[in-house]
Amino acid sequence: MGLDALQQRLGWRYSQPALLVRALTHRSHGADHNERLEFLGDAVLNLAISQLLYEQFADSPEGDLTRVRAHLVREDSLHRTALALGLPTVVRLSEGEARAGGAHRPSILADAVEALIGATFVDGGFGAALEVVRRLFGEQIHGAETDRFSKDPKTELQEWLQARRIPVPSYRIVATRGQAHAQTFEVECAVPTLALAELGHGRSRRAAEQEAAGRLLELLKSRDGPGSPLRS
Repeated sequence: MGLDALQQRLGWRYSQPALLVRALTHRSHGADHNERLEFLGDAVLNLAISQLLYEQFADSPEGDLTRVRAHLVREDSLHRTALALGLPTVVRLSEGEARAGGAHRPSILADAVEALIGATFVDGGFGAALEVVRRLFGEQIHGAETDRFSKDPKTELQEWLQARRIPVPSYRIVATRGQAHAQTFEVECAVPTLALAELGHGRSRRAAEQEAAGRLLELLKSRDGPGSPLRS
């Protein structure tokens, strides 16, 4: 598949073709890679999905919408979207990364989807990015049922803390280990007001954050007995 076919699938033709190329370029390929666009696309994707869910589920509470959004923007969902777009055939990798199977690595493909959305935002504004997100995720949103999505650990932790009027947790990368094609992330999830923190590990930053959040939630629940200061 070429870049013309990809643009047809996205429903957007870039006036700045270099943005499209950059969005598909992994950092192993060279200095002009997609990480900044991925950073931007992550935020744009969350906003676009939020707007589409707001329109689709007029009577659903915030918590349900948050869970559906978390399901749609998590790595495995973005990976499936990348496969549907045919990104393994167009993503740009170093020879070593390509030999190691990087073109099919979920984290790389998920980041490329976010980078494409970021590139669309830069090229055509939020309206263009929203329509690309609608094209990519609209069917999933239209067929979604808010009550069938279980809470992911990050969402459950945030809701647990908010119910007790405790500030939401913070996340930071503590360490990154391994070669670029097989990295493992170590992330800390912390609640500074309680002086508590837990670590999580994963093949992507998102996976490590979810594990850390799950561990911290288990710790908090174990301490949330009668008379606990965690009780609201």
